[in-house]
Amino acid sequence: MERNNAVTMKGVSLTLVGEEIKIGVKAPDFRALDQTLKDVSLSSFEGKIVVLAAVPSLDTPICDLQIKRFNDEAAKLSKDIKVLFISMDLPFAQKRFCQEFNINNVTVLSDHRDADFAFKYGVLIKELRLLSRAVFVVDRMGEIRYVEYVKEIGDQPNYDSVLKAIGEIDG
Repeated sequence: MERNNAVTMKGVSLTLVGEEIKIGVKAPDFRALDQTLKDVSLSSFEGKIVVLAAVPSLDTPICDLQIKRFNDEAAKLSKDIKVLFISMDLPFAQKRFCQEFNINNVTVLSDHRDADFAFKYGVLIKELRLLSRAVFVVDRMGEIRYVEYVKEIGDQPNYDSVLKAIGEIDG
């Protein structure tokens, strides 16, 4: 499924591929690679609250700010809350980035191999084969409780709304 004009980059309309995720649905399981090239799936975090943050590339200014902000926020959260950062960057580049900037409170995953996450969460930018910026919060039962598809890829997500959604689940 394609969603035309779903997001923009510097005002230019782009197409997202995949189903749009809605609040209240069961979170689709997916496979992505960690920095050691091991498969990781959403089901690996069963029973946890999971924040899924999709970004185009860690090596861009807004993504850089976003992962650092989520890394700082994750340090303050309960151990029952996992923050997964997903991009199309190669695992080797992700590892270098995380080491360089001491990103150790979030789990960084690569969807470059088969775009499984991208298709299932509707964040694959057709024109660029990158992920669109989006945030999803999954509760302990595997239900989607928060969705934000950031309309302009160059904008940051609404951190306060994400943290509020986590607090409502964990509170």
